[in-house]
Amino acid sequence: MRWLTVLLAFMLPAVGATENPYDDVEIQRKHLSGSVHMLTGAGGNIGVSAGEDGVLIIDDQFAPLAEKIAASVAEIGNSEVRYIVNTHYHGDHTGSNAWFAEHHHATVFAHHNVRVRLSDKAETQPASLPVVTYDEGVKFHFNGDTIHVMHLPSGHTDGDSVIWFENANVLHPGDLFFEGRFPYIDLNGGGNVAGYIANVETLIDRVDADTQIIPGHGKLANKADYQRFLNMIKTTYAYVQSLKKQGLSLEQAIETGLQEQWQPWSWRFIDEKKWIETLYQG
Repeated sequence: MRWLTVLLAFMLPAVGATENPYDDVEIQRKHLSGSVHMLTGAGGNIGVSAGEDGVLIIDDQFAPLAEKIAASVAEIGNSEVRYIVNTHYHGDHTGSNAWFAEHHHATVFAHHNVRVRLSDKAETQPASLPVVTYDEGVKFHFNGDTIHVMHLPSGHTDGDSVIWFENANVLHPGDLFFEGRFPYIDLNGGGNVAGYIANVETLIDRVDADTQIIPGHGKLANKADYQRFLNMIKTTYAYVQSLKKQGLSLEQAIETGLQEQWQPWSWRFIDEKKWIETLYQG
C-alpha cells in the first residue's frame, strides 16, 4: 500500500505545506457525444451520463472535491447523481463515494473485489462501499444509451471495470489507460503486466477510429493514442524481460535503462526506474 499512498499524493497539485491541496483544483468539463461528458480535476478522469433519466458518473476523484464535482455536474444535468460506477478501488477514483451516497443518495456499483479491498482499509467509511457488486458486469439503459459496464481479468488491479457508452461511442477504461505516460500497475492490488496488456488489446479490438476514449489519467484520446500506449508497454515489457532472461538483476536492469525513445513517457510518479521495476516484477 506504500506505493499507492505515494501515487495518490502525486495525483494532487503541487502546493505549499500550509495550503489545502484541493483549494485551487478546478473541475473542467467537456461534452463528448449524446449524453456523455468528461470531467477532469485531480485524480482519475470522470465520465458523466446526464439527461432525462438523471445523472450517472464513472468515478469521483478525492473526497474534498465532491462538492466541486457536484456543482459541475449540476450545470450539465440539473439533477442529483443517481448512480456511481467505480472502475477500481483506488482513492483518487472512489474518494467521493460517501459524499454522493449521503447527499445525493447515489447508489455505487463496482466489481466485488472493489468492495473487498475498500473494506480492508481502516479509513474507509461504510457509505463509501459499493452497494451493488457484480462478477462480470452490468448494463444501464439510461439517457437514451446502453451503458456497458464490463469486468476484465486482473490488469491494473483485480477489480477493474471498463465502461462503454454504446450509442455515444465513448469508452472509459479507467486506469487501463494512462494517456501519454507509463501506467501504474498495482501489483499488490492484484494487477499484473501481462494481464494489463491483454486487457488493453481486448479494448482496442472493440473500438474504432471514431471512438472517444476517456483515459483514467491524461487528455481525451482516440484509438490511435491507445494503440501507441499499448505498443509502448509491449515493447518495454519485452525488452526488460529479455534483460531478465540474460541474468541481469533488477538493479542491473535499472542501471541499463530503457531506450531513449521512451523517456517522454516518464512522469512524476512512474518514472523510468519505477516502470522497469514494474516490468521486471510484474
